[in-house]
Amino acid sequence: MLKVGLTGGIGAGKSEVSRLLVSYGAVLIDADKIAREVVEPGTPGLAAVVEAFGAEILTEQGTLDRPKLGSIVFADTDSLATLNAIVHPLVGARSAELESTAGPDDVVVHDVPLLTENGLAPLYDVVVVVDASPETQLDRLVRLRGMAEAEARARMAAQATPAQRRAIADLVIDNDGPLEALEPQVRKVWEELVRRAAAGDR
Repeated sequence: MLKVGLTGGIGAGKSEVSRLLVSYGAVLIDADKIAREVVEPGTPGLAAVVEAFGAEILTEQGTLDRPKLGSIVFADTDSLATLNAIVHPLVGARSAELESTAGPDDVVVHDVPLLTENGLAPLYDVVVVVDASPETQLDRLVRLRGMAEAEARARMAAQATPAQRRAIADLVIDNDGPLEALEPQVRKVWEELVRRAAAGDR
């Protein structure tokens, strides 16, 4: 099994790369998706978050009020550390569980937005970085996601720089262009990942 860490800045197009890799046969483990699952109603994760932050972080339906929790943790580093200490181990355990179901020849892609920031590169056999220029990222966030420019810039500034991401990358996918320019690059990366998996080449 080849463990691949996939990362990239917000608006770089990592989700599209994930989708293409899955279409070629990759097993995808999506950290963001798991992070949502481990705090769904009835989970020990949600109970722990409520214990730490109080019942006011719940909606009337009993689900996590993400904007409210976000406004607390992103304004206070201690609160963010508390939340991460609850959620990260749960995400790690669930990721390991999903990974254990993959076959010996599978290419398992872990989609991890903050891989660089959290120093997680050593956990993977190969790190793939999806890169785009800051201008492209900003354009996509404002035009395609409808974000206010100030919010988009703040989100980008809170993440690792392109140079920091490239420093940990084994393979880089340049996603500055249109979708049709992306697909051949991702296929080439997939062929390399399959080659490494078959060769036991880490």
